[in-house]
Amino acid sequence: MYKVVTKEDTIRIPAEYMRKGQSLDQHIDRLSMDAFEGKFDSENRFVLVTNNHKTIGRGRIIHGDGAIYQKVQFDAVLFCMDDQEVVEGAVSEVNEFGAFVRIGPMEALLHKSQIMDEPVDINIGANKITGRQTGRELAIGSFVRARIVSLSPDTSDPRRSKIGLTSKQEGLGSPSWTGAKQDGGE
Repeated sequence: MYKVVTKEDTIRIPAEYMRKGQSLDQHIDRLSMDAFEGKFDSENRFVLVTNNHKTIGRGRIIHGDGAIYQKVQFDAVLFCMDDQEVVEGAVSEVNEFGAFVRIGPMEALLHKSQIMDEPVDINIGANKITGRQTGRELAIGSFVRARIVSLSPDTSDPRRSKIGLTSKQEGLGSPSWTGAKQDGGE
């Protein structure tokens, strides 16, 4: 899910950063972090943190803009998701159509039809989902293992990305359902 990679990309350095006696390198770190962190890259991987920013060659000035477009190299910590990948997270919200699960920096939907192989009752006041036949429960803070069944990243606003999960298969769901221990030794 997490990877550290070295990437190259281009940043825009506004004209106001080009002052006599100042080095552009003073601004490269901040401008690079603003340009890349908290966004998806070209391969739909979410960039969490960047560091070790270095300029590559000379920048270009585009006629009519006045800013410098500078190629930079940097290290990045990425959060990567693939279709059908098994992920682990914690329930962050319960609502009438299921539960939201926090996986890394993203929220994914575990629809009520994908939680168990039985009908479920949702108690929004108690922030709890209960299986009608087995009594199995999910509540806010519950650890859950699920599989990604739909992945639609929104590159313009990562918070609007749509990630769908299922926990209906054997070995998925809450560790308390299967008797397995979760990470952390519960």
